[in-house]
Amino acid sequence: MERLTRYDVAQYSGVKMVVVENDLLPPDPAVVVIPLLADYPAVKDLNPVLVHDGQSWVLATRLIAAVRRSSLRRVGSVADQGDRISRAVDVLMAGV
Repeated sequence: MERLTRYDVAQYSGVKMVVVENDLLPPDPAVVVIPLLADYPAVKDLNPVLVHDGQSWVLATRLIAAVRRSSLRRVGSVADQGDRISRAVDVLMAGV
């Protein structure tokens, strides 16, 4: 099982996803992720546009899900944009 940390970008069946689960949680076969999509309606603060590998991707926050770690392959990181990702999750969960 590949080690994934918060804000890693991983690929699952051709879709890039950002790991949003905190690294302090105990290991589990699944990890919480949010898809990165090229064509997704962006809502301010909820769906920030992130740059990965020189391309712009919309964080599809409402599509948050748990995926088996063994199904993911790490392809990079967007840790430098972590504040915007955390803000999007806050907006989703608390509306603020």
